[in-house]
Amino acid sequence: MLLFFYLSAGLLHAADWQLRPGDQPFSHDELQALPGQSLLFFDDGESFYGAGGAYAYTYGVENGSGTAWGTYHIAQDGSICVDFINGTMRCDLLVRSAGRVVVITETGDRFPVR
Repeated sequence: MLLFFYLSAGLLHAADWQLRPGDQPFSHDELQALPGQSLLFFDDGESFYGAGGAYAYTYGVENGSGTAWGTYHIAQDGSICVDFINGTMRCDLLVRSAGRVVVITETGDRFPVR
């Protein structure tokens, strides 16, 4: 259950995330509990956070059912950053909002979890 804490000048800082009133970013303890957990989205996509930083996103049937593989780490601001094997990278922030878990992207898109 080793998570890497990473700070990069190119990453967003907590104040830069487009939070709404009531958004509560995941705590350090919640982030430490990610290995072995998955998030299922309303389009049937699923993010899986594995041990040792392994990551997989499997698209829902309507989006092709493929899987994007990578590794993740927790940034100093509490965001989850994924380096995909295709060379792309993204960071997201997990929050609790109105009784639901929501993934917020760097561009401010919000994806509620079932």
